[in-house]
Amino acid sequence: KSCQKPVDKYIEYDPVIILINAVLCKAQAYRHILFNTKINIHGKLCVFCLLCEAYLRWLQLQDSSQNTDPDDLIRYAKEWDFYRMFGIASLEQTSFFIGIFLTLWWMTPEMLKTKSDFILLLKALLLSTYGKLLLIPAVIWEHDYTPLCLAFIKVFVLISNSQAIRVTLDLNRILPWFAIFFGLILENGVVCLFQKLGWDV
Repeated sequence: KSCQKPVDKYIEYDPVIILINAVLCKAQAYRHILFNTKINIHGKLCVFCLLCEAYLRWLQLQDSSQNTDPDDLIRYAKEWDFYRMFGIASLEQTSFFIGIFLTLWWMTPEMLKTKSDFILLLKALLLSTYGKLLLIPAVIWEHDYTPLCLAFIKVFVLISNSQAIRVTLDLNRILPWFAIFFGLILENGVVCLFQKLGWDV
């Protein structure tokens, strides 16, 4: 009923074509993936994306590439830095999602009435963060344009999040961006809090 078509055309499509259309952020491809497939990799995908983000942050620490002597005791501290970056990335993503949920619950309480509505939206948001996997080639093929690539990856993930919210709750284009904006405000608030505590974020 949400796509207002007699049948989902992607039922007959090859998975590669569906994936390409999802990368192009087509709403109908998102509907097919969320409602007509039995994908159950949300948690694994989330952890893997967080590991990629933590690794990128860990590499960007100023002292992570210095003093590579294997007998150096500081290497253990560097390993703990990676776990700390993973924890910070997890808290930031959690605060981003909380900002989205609070905004949508405040603006459209009728859309998020039951626990299953929240779970479906959470699954959609977790799946739509797949763009963070592009951090891997951005790190491997390190070059002068890496900050620009990271900015493009962030924008792509936000566009994917917007489409996931729009398709899941059957909303217009403006409200998902409004929710994402408040999610980013809450996420940046967490970043500022960590910086005030003196942590490298």
